[in-house]
Amino acid sequence: MDNNLLKKFKNKLEVQKREAEDLLQQMEKNGTIKSNEEFSSELSAYDNHPADSASSLYDKERGLAFQKNEEIIIDKIDNALKNIEKGTYGKCKKCGKEIDQKRMEYVPYTEYCIDCQDNMDSLKPVESKNRPSEEDVIGDTMENGYGRQTEFDSEDSYQAVGKFNRRENIVEEYTDEDEEYVEPVESISNDQYKNQLP
Repeated sequence: MDNNLLKKFKNKLEVQKREAEDLLQQMEKNGTIKSNEEFSSELSAYDNHPADSASSLYDKERGLAFQKNEEIIIDKIDNALKNIEKGTYGKCKKCGKEIDQKRMEYVPYTEYCIDCQDNMDSLKPVESKNRPSEEDVIGDTMENGYGRQTEFDSEDSYQAVGKFNRRENIVEEYTDEDEEYVEPVESISNDQYKNQLP
């Protein structure tokens, strides 16, 4: 890679690094990251609605994810600037071939050529297979029981709840759902009321 092109990429990398650092400073200034003000402003979280607490936690986690993303980009840019100084910039870390200039234009801090990057991406597990190991254990309890025999499935749990709500020696008063229910006090006529008066 010639010196003019190296200078162009170095300038581009430095600009992107400043932009990432400015974004981090802006997020810190706005309280997007490193802000526990909302959590620590109250003595107790007892009276808070769980949805409010969840929203606060979500905002905090989102801010931390943005922060981590910008820090990773800054690290990659720093590595690319070091590679410029060493004379290895623009060469794939894996195969040693020159990285395509169009790829470098788009992602100047890239470390791998497109073929090696595709190979590494294909080695990553598919997201549907990349699940926590705990799901293997609880998966059996989440089955609906149609495909195989389970001891206690969703239908059994529904029946158990139904049995719990049943009371013995209680006659169901409302048999016709279409019939409108009238409270006994509302069925008293005016004549009956007047007859009860002293």
